[in-house]
Amino acid sequence: MFDLVYQHSDFLVINKHPGISVHKDDNEQPLLAAVAAQTGDEKLYLIHRLDKMTSGLLLLGRNKTAAAALCANFAERRVEKFYVAIGTKKPKKKQGVVIGDMTRSRRSSWKLETTKYNPAITQFFSAAAGEGRRIFLCKPYTGKTHQIRVALRSVGSGITGDDIYGNETADRGYLHAYGLRFPYQGELQQFLCPPSVGTLWSTAEAQQAFIQWQQPWSQAWPVLAHKK
Repeated sequence: MFDLVYQHSDFLVINKHPGISVHKDDNEQPLLAAVAAQTGDEKLYLIHRLDKMTSGLLLLGRNKTAAAALCANFAERRVEKFYVAIGTKKPKKKQGVVIGDMTRSRRSSWKLETTKYNPAITQFFSAAAGEGRRIFLCKPYTGKTHQIRVALRSVGSGITGDDIYGNETADRGYLHAYGLRFPYQGELQQFLCPPSVGTLWSTAEAQQAFIQWQQPWSQAWPVLAHKK
């Protein structure tokens, strides 16, 4: 269900496994309960969310005061988030920025619009992943629902194994919360967690990309011409 990555007196960082929901089920959060059972916390606070198919770094507060401070970091966009994904097809562009409003589409999906009133903003790089696929390093500036999944679909490379926006089935949805960096009590906290679940991450090409992206916060990210 999860791996414990780091314990601070005020927060925890875990690696959520793919296929595990962070949302409440019958007013309970099984993931948080499982983490609390291991760490001995009476109550944990979910600071941000990951889609069920998405694995990777998830931040949990250990008390109400810390949770409020950490949530404020997200609200004020002082948190840098980095994701890796594998897309089925070659994208229309190999790197750049995807900007656009997101609106509801069919069923539980979203779509990217050309308007930019309150846009989702995603920066990305990509590299070969083997067998015609691409591996992406994404840095979302905003935090919209399904943002990276929609962004990669919009550049013609839906995520492999994504049953809503992808066009290839796989052993999992290939999206992983790879890096997290944020200030807390005057110190810069940074965490990196390469994905381990999923056969496509282990190709020689994908492994080479991870070597290049060992410090995602130090990459020469595309300049944001539009900030909201």
